[in-house]
Amino acid sequence: MQADAWKIGHAIRSHWSIENKLHWQLDVSYGEDDCKVRKDHGAENFSVIRRATLNLLKGDKKTKAGIKNKRSKAGWDKDYMLSVLGVEC
Repeated sequence: MQADAWKIGHAIRSHWSIENKLHWQLDVSYGEDDCKVRKDHGAENFSVIRRATLNLLKGDKKTKAGIKNKRSKAGWDKDYMLSVLGVEC
């Protein structure tokens, strides 16, 4: 009985650890908590876009920078943005 409780507790903590890391990353890199989009499905749409771009930027192993800096670089450098998107230049 005690082993089952330990396994359940461990599974719950592991889940929330992953969840908290994702939300922390979105808030620090994207300022998600400060977003004022509230109309219709705007908040959901932005959330999907943020998660998609976060995954794309995390997938870029060539550039040694944080997500926030990679976002900035993608905004300034069209070739870098296209490489992150997987588009041949």
